[in-house]
Amino acid sequence: MDSRDYGHLNRRTFLQVAGTAGAAAGLASAPGGRALAQAAEKPNAAEIIQGKSPEMIVYNAKLGVMGTPLNMLREHRFTPAEILYNRTHFPVDGVNKWVATTAPADRETVQNWTILVSGLVQRPKTLKVADLEQMDLVKRISVMQCAGNGRSYYWAKAKTPGSGWEHGGMGNLSWEGVLLKPLLKSLDLSPSDSVKFLTTNGKDVPPVKGGADMIKSVHLAFPQLDDAILAVRMNGKPIPTIHGGPVRLIIPGYYGNMCVKWVTDLMLMDEPTPSAIMQKTYRMPLMQVEPGKFTTQNLTRENSDPTYGFRIMSVVFAPLRGQTVKAGEVELKGVAWNDGVVPLTQVRISLDQGKSWQEAEVDNSDGPYAWYHWQKSVKLDPGDHEVWVCATDAWGRSQPLDGLTTWNPGGWSWHGVDRVGFKAA
Repeated sequence: MDSRDYGHLNRRTFLQVAGTAGAAAGLASAPGGRALAQAAEKPNAAEIIQGKSPEMIVYNAKLGVMGTPLNMLREHRFTPAEILYNRTHFPVDGVNKWVATTAPADRETVQNWTILVSGLVQRPKTLKVADLEQMDLVKRISVMQCAGNGRSYYWAKAKTPGSGWEHGGMGNLSWEGVLLKPLLKSLDLSPSDSVKFLTTNGKDVPPVKGGADMIKSVHLAFPQLDDAILAVRMNGKPIPTIHGGPVRLIIPGYYGNMCVKWVTDLMLMDEPTPSAIMQKTYRMPLMQVEPGKFTTQNLTRENSDPTYGFRIMSVVFAPLRGQTVKAGEVELKGVAWNDGVVPLTQVRISLDQGKSWQEAEVDNSDGPYAWYHWQKSVKLDPGDHEVWVCATDAWGRSQPLDGLTTWNPGGWSWHGVDRVGFKAA
């Protein structure tokens, strides 16, 4: 959408979419300095984001990007805020410093927080978050996952920009909020017949004036939008500020970048936002590409799709990589999930590098958008072992045996068969 199309929008909406278009070395050489330098090289998550566990894996201290060790992640049905991964796009200091805490927004902030609903409508409306809290709330149990979760596994083929996530960029969460579509309908906006997309913006701002904003668009016809909510609670409590409180858009089955934090604007539009973060950053090529010959600058709406819904995925929680277990009966455990559009129907495991497969038991009692917990008891002799796990859903979607076949310049949507080596003794 170019500047000619903005005549339909009010001034505030127009501005939003248009604006998107040497000491350490000295210590190391001193007695005891090497230990100090090594300690300094490992940032403490609790010092970057108040309330986070110091055991979190910090990938980018300036942006507050951190993941969860699997030994901590597997201990909880619903991932607690203190160990939930974080992906913040703008620095968590300076103008955005207010986000750097797991504490919820204070009462005054909640009372004063408003959301402008505008765009191709005759009657823009303003919502108060304090009013949302008094409406009928529905619960959605859903995996939250960074689109870059697993990116480091692509690096076996070629490195991509971005943090080197393993499998710690995810969590399983319970959200409560107001159903989005019925809420929009109740506002009597009189939208234009050309409305197709919902564009959402949040309160965080780019570090430089005129920088690309974290603003995202999604087609209103996509099935997950029927389950989308404006969430005000996470795991039964007000949403932690760092995770989008006091109000966050939750589209179950969608990657975290689409679940915009700190919602301030909902815009009904005929085209997706031209923001670079929507049009260039979070996109997957439609065909296999070669490193070095294809970059994010080659991405277009014709040759790529946005990172919307999850690719089907599974992860081994036990044994962990490199762990030694007692030979004999060994319980293999983990989780699997997809985008929730159709049920996940099968999880299989292999102990001979894909030559043969065994079906695992699967529990999906938390619903279609949540983790499906799987387990399989096997008998193992002493020695080195490797377990592969592969999930399949009702549409026949499954994980590639070689995840590198979906290599892409953003390092998005890794969903290859999980392979975990361990020892029995």
